[in-house]
Amino acid sequence: MADVTLNKLVKTFDRTEAVCGIDLEIANNEFVVLVGPSGCGKSTTLRMIAGLEEITEGDVLIGGRRVNDVPPKDRNIAMVFQNYALYPHMTVAENMSFGLRLRKYPKAEIKQRVVEAADILGIDDLLDRKPRQLSGGQRQRVAMGRSIVRNPEVFLFDEPLSNLDAKLRGQMRIEIKRIHQKVRTTTVYVTHDQVEAMTLADRVVVMNKGRIEQVGSPSDLYHKPSTRFVAGFIGSPAMNFIPCKLVEANGGLAAKVNDTISVPIPADRSDRVRAQVGKELMLGLRPEHIREQRADDGATGVACAVTPDVVEPLGMETMVYFGLNGVEICARVAPEASPNPGTPLTLSIDANRAHLIDPSSDMVL
Repeated sequence: MADVTLNKLVKTFDRTEAVCGIDLEIANNEFVVLVGPSGCGKSTTLRMIAGLEEITEGDVLIGGRRVNDVPPKDRNIAMVFQNYALYPHMTVAENMSFGLRLRKYPKAEIKQRVVEAADILGIDDLLDRKPRQLSGGQRQRVAMGRSIVRNPEVFLFDEPLSNLDAKLRGQMRIEIKRIHQKVRTTTVYVTHDQVEAMTLADRVVVMNKGRIEQVGSPSDLYHKPSTRFVAGFIGSPAMNFIPCKLVEANGGLAAKVNDTISVPIPADRSDRVRAQVGKELMLGLRPEHIREQRADDGATGVACAVTPDVVEPLGMETMVYFGLNGVEICARVAPEASPNPGTPLTLSIDANRAHLIDPSSDMVL
């Protein structure tokens, strides 16, 4: 097992900088997910760790050893792609053991490693089958097994679930997490799906335009985003951004949305944002922090009268969409509070959960 360190890592294609001098330390046994939109540089970063992409500037260290010029086969890493790349003429056992056979491992050790990996993955009964006889999820397990038998220092996953349907992706997320809890190998996982990132990672690295926007636990990124990009990218449905003005009100500060809605700023955050009084800002609110009024809302609940345009029942919850200050807002309400489109409704904004964002810098204040 080993830690992975990226120092000022840069990748340039012609004159386009795909990865812009990123620094990242991944601890031994840690599961880190690189997430971001297409073109943000996450897969390029992974490929540089693997040795499949030449590094323009900076260093990659695995277990404290600089591996910039070390061939992929000598880095003691294992990579799982979205394309399973299984040999169709080989059985599951033969596919899993192929790398070990190339390296001339003793037959007894190969068999033991394959059996142990198959037991971890729950594919003991599939070892004699060919890939064409397997489902997509089973093929993905075989691809993972081929990596596990090598006992690498680092696992690298490049969007391994993108070819699976939604239900199977959910099942495989659980399997990958369970496997990591058993194997505890340092893992770097790339995905564009923020749900995968939040459910799998010890830490999430949010990338945008070749740079790291924020690194933190899933909880920190969700509840304490540092930029508007992170706030909007993490969470589904996405955070709402509402134009507002920071004003003094009732002995404190408030984000004034319009003549009828002002969201008070909690006292413990007032000093931090006081310099922004009088400025036009953005108010960030997650859908679950705009909900139906309740008896226990107290002083932090701000009434908001709206007229829904679209109502989306989802069983255990209902999404309500409406316009406010010229932008579309999504609220998450309980099923029993579900209104009809066009019928006035009073919602409650949780002032303690609001984020203020400076539109000039896109930083959360």
